[in-house]
Amino acid sequence: MAGELKGDSVIIADQAEGSRLYNRGSYGYPISRGGLELDLVEATYLLECNRLEVNGPYGPMDFESMFRYASGCYPEFDIRYIVYRDIRQRGFIVKNETGGGDMAVYPRGMIPSRSPPQFMLMPVSEQSKAHLEELAADASHRKCARVYGVVDEEGDLTYYQMSFADMAAGVLRRPIGPVDGTFVRDRVFVFDQQGSEDLRANGFYGKTISGVLQLSLMEACHLSEEGVLKVQTHSREPVSLDDLKHQAEKSQESFRMRYSVYRDLRAKGLTVKTGFKYGTHFRVYEGSPDDSHARYLVHALPASEALSWPEISRIVRLSGGVKKEILLALMGKKVDYLTFKWFRP
Repeated sequence: MAGELKGDSVIIADQAEGSRLYNRGSYGYPISRGGLELDLVEATYLLECNRLEVNGPYGPMDFESMFRYASGCYPEFDIRYIVYRDIRQRGFIVKNETGGGDMAVYPRGMIPSRSPPQFMLMPVSEQSKAHLEELAADASHRKCARVYGVVDEEGDLTYYQMSFADMAAGVLRRPIGPVDGTFVRDRVFVFDQQGSEDLRANGFYGKTISGVLQLSLMEACHLSEEGVLKVQTHSREPVSLDDLKHQAEKSQESFRMRYSVYRDLRAKGLTVKTGFKYGTHFRVYEGSPDDSHARYLVHALPASEALSWPEISRIVRLSGGVKKEILLALMGKKVDYLTFKWFRP
């Protein structure tokens, strides 16, 4: 069948041919006066598959001339085409969304007018940035899965699904207190055995070394703010919560942001420990760290952060390697937890 190139679309004027193409793959959009309108991605794909002939301003167009023309009309047309082509060849119905970069992908064998999309797909280049706040805002009003098709410099495709983490609530009990602690450099030590047992049994705080409970400044600030811990120096001078936070800010980068995430996780009843050995800020348990493995690894980031796709790829690969769910905790007006996973269409 034949179509005519008009601006940023290809028009199939013959109503019978247009209807046949639309009914066998849901390509294009029927137009009121009869016929079918194809966008440039669809038209280029159909031309490659030898299902369409395109007449341009200077005569018939082959795949090369069509691809060159479309690339001049849209930035990163090549990225979009690679993703569209791959999804179509997997048997899915794909509709390019107007006014944005998304593709609506429908289940195999389903007609778009009779089915909601199975997932929304965004084609992106490996060299682009993922602006997390924008991704989270976009995902929050979507009713289906959010998938990114990442095209690397060799043209290979990797799919990632992004979603908000549905974190299970823990059942931690609050320490009884009050407990006395001694501030030494960048840690707080609890020498009282009863106080140590209270903090370990009710929240799994700290680590016991030679019968002494050692608390991180993160833990000490949280316990002080909860009114459970009273901190003093080795000379028994009181150390306020502001003093603890000030000391923590001097020794730990982005302490206030990470502390906000720590408090949020604790408020959910979860056990929070350092994630240093995994290269993240926290490892998170739903119960006792002595009786179970950490379910989550959490890395705190400002909501305005932009990550490269190679960085996201490393995060996902680490998650698979350690068999834990890695969450990106975005600190804005509230804490949102995002997760990326490999996705196979």
